Amino acid sequence: MKRHHVRSLVCALFLSPSLALAQRNASPSATLHPFGSARELSAYLRDVRDEQERVVREQQVAWQAAQAQAQAQAQAQAGGSTCTPTAGAAADSAAGAATVHGRVTSDAGQPLPGATVFAYARGAQFRVQTGADGSFRLVIPGACVPALHRVPVTVTMLGRTGQSREIVVAPGDSAEASFALATSAVNLQSVVVTAAGIATNSRESVTNTQTAGVDEGGIVKVHGDHLVMLRRGRLFTVAIGDGRLAPVSMVDAYGPGIDPDDAWYDEMLVSGDRVVVIGYSYGGGGTEVGLFDIDRAGRLRHNSTWHLRSNDYYSSRNYASRLVGSKLIFYTPLTVDPADTLGEWIPSLRRWHAGAKDDEFRPIISPTRIYRPARPFHGSWLTLHTVTTCDLAQPRMQCRATGVLGPSGEVFYVSETSVYVWVTDGAPRNSETRQPSAVYRLPLDGSAPTALAVEGSPVDQFSFLEADGHLNVLVRSGARGDRMWSAERAGGSVALLRVPLARFGDGRTAAPRSAYRGLPGDIQGYAFANRFVGRHLLYGGGSGWGRPDRSGRWTLYAVPVTGGPVAEMTLPHGVDRIEVMGPAAVVVGTDGHDLHFTGVALDGRPRVRQRYVSRGASQGELRSHGFFYKPEGEDGRTGTIGLPIRGPARPGYEHLFDESASVLYLRNSGQRFTALGELESRPDNAGDSEDADACVASCVDWYGNSRPLFLRGRTFALLGYEIVEGRIAAGRIRELRRVSFAPRRTSASR
Repeated sequence: MKRHHVRSLVCALFLSPSLALAQRNASPSATLHPFGSARELSAYLRDVRDEQERVVREQQVAWQAAQAQAQAQAQAQAGGSTCTPTAGAAADSAAGAATVHGRVTSDAGQPLPGATVFAYARGAQFRVQTGADGSFRLVIPGACVPALHRVPVTVTMLGRTGQSREIVVAPGDSAEASFALATSAVNLQSVVVTAAGIATNSRESVTNTQTAGVDEGGIVKVHGDHLVMLRRGRLFTVAIGDGRLAPVSMVDAYGPGIDPDDAWYDEMLVSGDRVVVIGYSYGGGGTEVGLFDIDRAGRLRHNSTWHLRSNDYYSSRNYASRLVGSKLIFYTPLTVDPADTLGEWIPSLRRWHAGAKDDEFRPIISPTRIYRPARPFHGSWLTLHTVTTCDLAQPRMQCRATGVLGPSGEVFYVSETSVYVWVTDGAPRNSETRQPSAVYRLPLDGSAPTALAVEGSPVDQFSFLEADGHLNVLVRSGARGDRMWSAERAGGSVALLRVPLARFGDGRTAAPRSAYRGLPGDIQGYAFANRFVGRHLLYGGGSGWGRPDRSGRWTLYAVPVTGGPVAEMTLPHGVDRIEVMGPAAVVVGTDGHDLHFTGVALDGRPRVRQRYVSRGASQGELRSHGFFYKPEGEDGRTGTIGLPIRGPARPGYEHLFDESASVLYLRNSGQRFTALGELESRPDNAGDSEDADACVASCVDWYGNSRPLFLRGRTFALLGYEIVEGRIAAGRIRELRRVSFAPRRTSASR
């Protein structure tokens, strides 16, 4: 496709008439506007509730009119028989009465009392509300179902997405119809965060982070002379100082007396002498933050546990927590039910103890720290986008939260200065549907947020780059952000949005047409990968979490961020992973049989520089942290790559359940890749199974279980419950020793 055609298409798809009008009539101004008081916020929510109820009534009237018209047509064809609603016992006793019964729950399985169930039969409407357990029983008189009949049944509830389906019934029938409505607001609260600590750890990182200076929650970190691991509901330390390799300590990743059923402990961060474990309790309905002390000997001790009422943030690509300096940062989107009181949903925090009660929660945000939407929106979900920051350098829990109301948004990015949240007014109906959106910028210093009107959506956090006073974002017309599996289904046209940070204001200003650069978008493969590397944006399609794609040829696109021609490189493998390799990039992907590594030079015109093929292999870890590049020298043009691998043609999702077979190491000379060899796993020796380790929480390795580690001139492989150390010499890596830190059934701590 010719470039000017691509640009015209993308401008047409991404810039709606209303947005173009906003560009002409608005100019940047200060910040978003906060609510002046709790009364003002409550009044706003009442207006939202009234508007939602009006929309629901209009939808019901439209549905009834359509059904009446259809019924009138059916009656005309059948001789004009009529149907009249009959209530109570009369309906039950009417000859041939049919019943529709079932249960209405949230998408998390909780009963929804008070939901309204409608049925329409031969021009008549029947409705009932669900009881305390979410159940309902709706009776349709026999005169309304004289024969086998398709009855439309609709469920609505304020603040939730309604559902409709057709139920086939006949006279005297009893049909079952249950519904799960998308999660909404009861007890949804906001943000999370934790406390206390000492100075931040300035030692070497073992985390492949997106942005320098922004650490991400993960499963392995470093404290002094110890590795700290989070796995399957427990924390472990292994000593590596003075050439050692020895297990030291193990504790549960949850506090004493806490029942870990229905809880996940996914992410860990280390700040000074404080280990922070971030989890989510479905049973408790909120975020759980565990604080653990670690001493110089690597011994762990539980300090305290905090609960934050919140929705779960779960993503197939992103991590929920960040650490910038000593500041722990969380982003949580919360669907707000305007019918609830402020006390029911405003973000609150409590310190957990045995017998802790709901009235011990204390708000961590005031109504005056909640900001109005950037512009009117028409979606059915009102969402509070909250960023909470806690200073771990303080001896006591000190947290500050900022919230912005608006439509739902499912992708965020953390720079060293701000959290960016991209929100979209309604889900796209297809890959080419226009999506009016806004991007919020919430500074980490607690100052007032700003916004910019935009269109489309990023695919995931790797779609963002803040640099040189600009925000750069890859957007697609049919993307939905990175909430569970959404990034893997991203579609539509592709554009690069580049805007100065100075354009952010009160949200009335739109990114100008000239800020969108149309890009080639014939993306092959099930999944979409993108990454900013240096001054370039790279993107392409691959297999992702699905089964290996064997289509044969794929295209990698490289776009100079500040302008210039797009380079298109044909690859013999999918684009499953894009990583920074010093000033260059490495693209990893499968052809359905083998695992390929392609080095891409980015000095001058982007081009393929080196390749390596690992025969009969596939990626053992899909999460970004599974990869690591250890540069050498100041420019990083040479170095060592590590990546967990497994056998051939392995579906990506299997890394949740199966440990990687080994970690593969490659030498990058700047001109070619050379295989150094592998450090292999021996899971049978490590007791690496749910039965052997008496796993009681987080027994699926959602964030993986294998990592390459380069630390203080030494090379390690984390493989399940094993740490394997290798030595690189004479162009090969050879195992020096290994240690298992696996818990045994007899020693599992509670």
